[in-house]
Amino acid sequence: MSSPTHWTGHKSRLNRIVPTIRFGSEDHAMEELIAEWGSVFLCAELGISAAPRQDHANYIAHWLRVLKNDKKAIFYAAHQATLAARFLKTSSKAVAEEI
Repeated sequence: MSSPTHWTGHKSRLNRIVPTIRFGSEDHAMEELIAEWGSVFLCAELGISAAPRQDHANYIAHWLRVLKNDKKAIFYAAHQATLAARFLKTSSKAVAEEI
């Protein structure tokens, strides 16, 4: 299942996703880290307990490479995940008000 946080990366939303992103690249690893954190933030706020899944472990090596290569990456990922979670909450509230 894809994280709704990925949806926020489109250029018409938060303009975070690079169109030429390659699987396994540092850009891809950063986007996955942002998506994972965004999901965690949303689950925590909504009181949803998410169980770890086996496929989460597959990304850890990529995240570690990014975090080791850039000491500020953790702050960037956390900031982008916060923006994505806020965007999703704001968008869902606007949709609910229209209904």
